[in-house]
Amino acid sequence: MTTPFRPPNLALSTIGLSLATFMQVLDTTIANVSLPTIAGNLGVSSNQSTWVITSFAVSMAISLPLTGFLTRRFGEVKLFVWSTLLFALTSFLCGISQSMGMLIVFRAIQGAVAGPMYPITQSMLIGIYPPAKRGMALALLAMVTVVAPIAGPILGGLITDNYSWPWIFFINVPIGIFASMVVANQMKGRVETTERPKMDYVGLISLIIGVGALQIVLDKGNDEDWFNSTFIVVTSIISAVALAVFLIWELTDKDPIVNLKLFRHRNFSAGTLALVLAYAAFFSIGLLVPLWLQRNLGYTSTWAGYATAPLGIIPVLLTVFVGKYANRFDLRLVGSIAFVVMGITCFLRSDFYLGVDFQHVAMVQLLQGLGVALFFMPVLSILLSDLQQNEIAAGSGLATFLRTLGGSFAASLTTLMWDRRAVVHHEQLAEGITAYNPIAQASLRQLGHGDTRLAGSLINNMITQQGYQIGFDEVFRVLGWIFIALVFVIWLAKPPFIAKTAAAAGGH
Repeated sequence: MTTPFRPPNLALSTIGLSLATFMQVLDTTIANVSLPTIAGNLGVSSNQSTWVITSFAVSMAISLPLTGFLTRRFGEVKLFVWSTLLFALTSFLCGISQSMGMLIVFRAIQGAVAGPMYPITQSMLIGIYPPAKRGMALALLAMVTVVAPIAGPILGGLITDNYSWPWIFFINVPIGIFASMVVANQMKGRVETTERPKMDYVGLISLIIGVGALQIVLDKGNDEDWFNSTFIVVTSIISAVALAVFLIWELTDKDPIVNLKLFRHRNFSAGTLALVLAYAAFFSIGLLVPLWLQRNLGYTSTWAGYATAPLGIIPVLLTVFVGKYANRFDLRLVGSIAFVVMGITCFLRSDFYLGVDFQHVAMVQLLQGLGVALFFMPVLSILLSDLQQNEIAAGSGLATFLRTLGGSFAASLTTLMWDRRAVVHHEQLAEGITAYNPIAQASLRQLGHGDTRLAGSLINNMITQQGYQIGFDEVFRVLGWIFIALVFVIWLAKPPFIAKTAAAAGGH
């Protein structure tokens, strides 16, 4: 075994890698609250402005599974440095965009270069840390993954309100340049073996068409009324056919662009399944709670951000301890505790009502932070545990791609379920209010001081609010049971959870 590479300054290397990842994850959410302002300034409708989010998500979803191929071709260090520099450049271009078309194009390019950044960071952190401290590196990366999406909407709102929307992109420029320079300097002595793998054009084209079309379906499904829209039906058929071609080709090609044979590893399969399902449920919470706070309780986007922010407190405080001590226990047990805690917080939210106060919402968010702190590091360790060092970047990219896709599915399905259940409960609550119900008519006259039309409008708004609240509670009951079911999923993995990657981290 060759002598393991250690950078001159491990702490500085970690800061460089983590900053780049923080910047990249932050950009998945920072633009969300700024869309109305961007749409107004560039003279487009709010529906058109959502392509700022969609273009980034589609491109990143396509490039993520290509991480393994790109790593073999260029090496981890070169790929990371150039991805980070290009991310900074495209951020600057997004900020100076003069039209929505320009902004969407630059966001698409930004998403494409962002894809490999997280998987490469994960692989390099494992490689530069000694085996005993690998858990610490993964715990730190997990903290970044949790805190950045929380900080995104708050930071985006503050920047947009106090400065101007281009600065949500300009702030990436100095961070990206600094991170890439630090990593390039610290990793310049790292020996990497590259190769020139045959370009799998069939796999690449079918991946771009299949994943791109699927991501568009998931992002636009709710707005287009799903399969009542010809656009969604056609796009879904295109996605299904392309993905079927992709799967068959990649499983039979001698040199596939995406190595699906990684699923032959038991722990990678079990860990990835747990990661995808848990992240989908976690992503649903992060999407629904702020929406509910604004739609039902009348919070502004900034105050909704403040109410959800306590989620990040415990992960920040516990990162060091989880990284240092989690490997002393069975990681399946640590993950199980995380899923139980997150399930409990979902059940607590299923009892929320329209009069719930800020403190109650924030305290449940704080408690969920305990589950999040114990979730990412054990699951990441499990899914990487039976991969060889040269498989880690590809495995991480594939798992992150599926995790991202799981989040997109969750975003579409949970909002659809919430809206549909709200409609059902509205009908149930309103079915007794008719012109033939004397008690209902008397109540309407009393409520509207004789004006039944005004009273009808008021009562309809009240029923709509209650319908959404009951639907919200039902969705969280489902999410709670999903987390409980994940306890059984994670026990499909088999120890040891450190042997191969720990040994692999020792040399290249």
